[in-house]
Amino acid sequence: MKNSTHINPTPKTTSYQLLLPLNIGVLIPENASVRLLSEIMDELDYSTLLRAYSRKGRKSAVSPRNLFKIIVYGYMNNIYTSRSLEEACRRDIHFMWLLEGAKAPDHNTIARFRSLRVALAAEDLFYQLVKLLKDRQEIRFENLFIDGTKIEANANKYSFVWKKTIDKNMEKLNVKMQEVIQQIQQLHSLDLTDTAGPSEILAQLYAKKEQEDISFVYGTGKRKGTLQKSIEQLEELISRQEKYEDYQSSFHGRNSFSKTDRDATFMHMKEDHMKNGQLKPGYNVQIGVEAEYIVGVDISPERSDALALIPLLKRMDCFQDDEKYQNIIADAGYESEENYDYLEKAEQIYYIKPSNYEKSKTRNYRSDFRLPENMAYDPEKDEYTCRNEKKLKPIGLTKRKSKSGYSSDITIYECEDCSQCPYKITCTKASGNRRLNISKKFQRLRSQSYQNITSPKGILLRMNRSIQVEGAFGVLKENHGFRRFLLRGQENVRIEFLFLAIGYNVNKLHSKLRHQRCGQMLHEKEVA
Repeated sequence: MKNSTHINPTPKTTSYQLLLPLNIGVLIPENASVRLLSEIMDELDYSTLLRAYSRKGRKSAVSPRNLFKIIVYGYMNNIYTSRSLEEACRRDIHFMWLLEGAKAPDHNTIARFRSLRVALAAEDLFYQLVKLLKDRQEIRFENLFIDGTKIEANANKYSFVWKKTIDKNMEKLNVKMQEVIQQIQQLHSLDLTDTAGPSEILAQLYAKKEQEDISFVYGTGKRKGTLQKSIEQLEELISRQEKYEDYQSSFHGRNSFSKTDRDATFMHMKEDHMKNGQLKPGYNVQIGVEAEYIVGVDISPERSDALALIPLLKRMDCFQDDEKYQNIIADAGYESEENYDYLEKAEQIYYIKPSNYEKSKTRNYRSDFRLPENMAYDPEKDEYTCRNEKKLKPIGLTKRKSKSGYSSDITIYECEDCSQCPYKITCTKASGNRRLNISKKFQRLRSQSYQNITSPKGILLRMNRSIQVEGAFGVLKENHGFRRFLLRGQENVRIEFLFLAIGYNVNKLHSKLRHQRCGQMLHEKEVA
């Protein structure tokens, strides 16, 4: 008998057991960060969000509360794009658990929710979280560490518009416009008033076209008439004028902006791999940190940190009721008379490093006799004594206005006689006597800040500033890889960074709970 292989025409069916339990929560550890996120988010008041997300006659598949949790959890885990969040909701059990059995939202729903519906609610929920951290005794509204960083905008690198260029082109255009108007008046004998503008002249030209029943021609081989050439030339100039006026209205005191995101300003970025000082469109992100938590956020189109301090503090005051930080700690980039004056009036102690602090410790600086700091000063007579033992006395007062509009009182001092001084060549380039422009108020406030930062408490706070606030930016940029915004426009960018800040705070609280560091406000200075 021959051996033959028997083939069963009906294969045996295998019954597979359902591996995923109906309650997927059993697969998530009790100490997982997603559980902490859900617990904290459930303690917040979502009334502002619900009002913003209300949809008449239609109910969303995912509640706004859970949609907010999903986006925050995405930012906690470096998932930023709406399509990546949609995919995570379909595949990741942590996102499924946050959905509470609801159908996964599509990317359009997530994008609309993040960019349009949570403009005020995101900031309200962020500061509710800050108050919650206060209730948990994680922060005390005592020490506010402030710093800023430049983050690239979602805009084309070569879409720049420069204010000086637009102003220059506008002047040339106005001259060209007057020449063309004069030519048109001579060619067509228009009855114009002295106040007639280009649009009025264009309207008269079109009226003349209708009266004389002139047909315009287009295409190759067609010869345009004088009236058609005049109209097209004037329309082109008016179009350029409207474009330049539109550009000028978008600067808002800045020197540049991007065509693809007009709120973004071209700035120097630290991530300049070519080392050629290339300017990129971006935003100046300002944060305030206490006990390693981000407790204040502001987005500024200003390149200077000094101009961004007061807007950050004012924005925080709008959401923190009567809570006010006792100590404000910032680096030398925030030094200005306006900032000092604001903090003094607010009765807050400022620990701002003077811009000349590092230089003042060098031998060359201390031996530079040209500097007012190195001249002998008599407060009773209000006069300086230079190296040649000559007196510099006040001769007048003037005002100096900053970019923000702050006015400083400047005292002008002039040396009594520099004619025979052997040090004049190295002391001043003026042909006459040496002059000094001194703001007494700024000198007094700077001196107070110097005393604050050099005290034992000031040294500890300055050390913590570099650890806490610069450490926060390090985590956001390096660990989270957040170096470029996804959304466009200052308000949308603010929403995006608030999501990132909320996720950062939840991760920080989760880390402190795991390492039993809750309630730790400052890092103590280690002594060898």
